[in-house]
Amino acid sequence: MSEPKSTPFYDNHLESKAKLVDFAGWSLPIHYGSLVEEHHTVRSDAGMFDVSHMTLSDIQGTEAIAKLRTALTNDIASLSDNTALYSCICREDGGVVDDVIAYRINDAHYRLISNAGTRAKVLDWLGSTIGINNMVTVAEGELAMIAIQGPNAIEKLKPIASDLLGAQLDIGKLDTFACALFKDVFIARTGYTGEDGVELVVAKSAAKAIWSKLIDAGIRPCGLGARDTLRLEAAMSLYGNDLDEQHSPFESGIGWTVDFSDSTRQFVGRDTLQQQKQDGSKNIRIGLQLSDRGVLRAGQTVCLGDQPIGVVTSGTYSPTLEKTIAIARVERANAPAVSETGSAENDIANTDSANNDPALSVIIRDKPVFAFRVKLPFLSKA
Repeated sequence: MSEPKSTPFYDNHLESKAKLVDFAGWSLPIHYGSLVEEHHTVRSDAGMFDVSHMTLSDIQGTEAIAKLRTALTNDIASLSDNTALYSCICREDGGVVDDVIAYRINDAHYRLISNAGTRAKVLDWLGSTIGINNMVTVAEGELAMIAIQGPNAIEKLKPIASDLLGAQLDIGKLDTFACALFKDVFIARTGYTGEDGVELVVAKSAAKAIWSKLIDAGIRPCGLGARDTLRLEAAMSLYGNDLDEQHSPFESGIGWTVDFSDSTRQFVGRDTLQQQKQDGSKNIRIGLQLSDRGVLRAGQTVCLGDQPIGVVTSGTYSPTLEKTIAIARVERANAPAVSETGSAENDIANTDSANNDPALSVIIRDKPVFAFRVKLPFLSKA
């Protein structure tokens, strides 16, 4: 087995005493001492994440827009310069190859940021499916990516923004999903936590110094553990868990990433997805909360009474809510209603005694643990 690759921030992680793990072939911090403290820092102040493992692809040329309008379910023709959107790449049968953020820098330069674990698959798909090989430049190891997130992230960045960017920019006026490319720095008002903030792409040579400047500005290093609990509270999908090639965007709760408005745009998977939208998908995404102690994890069976109706795709203990939460994919026909009382105990008592309706549960260690359906996202602010 080969050693995991190191990001440009590797030495910074060691200096900050990070607990490093192998994630998608990269050595990355799971935490810097306390996942929970890092989580709360991002919810209440500002934290930063090394996301240099993500795949950054530049698609350039006069045919770029036409190719990407075929590749993506969302329509980048809606973008103006220096804006972005979230989209899926789908197979003809509607299965999700990956989820991406697509940035338009100008009409002949687009940037995709996709997942680390799907790097080879996505690049192969772009080449073999829409013939984009000679238009793509992929940066691996030469660029550093960092996400700065939290309600105070923008204010803490303002005093050092010009120094970081090498140009004058009022970060506070950068709209959500807006972006800007300077000589050596790319900045986007995007993130994966449900909080405000930005993501920066910088030259490898500048990475260590930028990390130190951000710490001096009062921005705390945070690891993959907090990133996962934060994104799950915000009901943001994780590829390989909540999204995969066996299920469509509609079955995975992100049908809004599929744009049918231009009837002449024939993107890959359009016919299948349009039929699914018309007929309704077999499965839907729901939020779950346990009524008792237990740990919800991907792969656990969701039942209505004795009948299996789906599976947990992501689960965790929510540090903000102090409750166990999960995203599940269940059969549309058997999906329970959203809890109106906010109490599984009350809902179970009401359904069992008054209506004789079966109770919702998740199988944990071979035993059913009562649960109830809640609205997504789990946090209203997200």
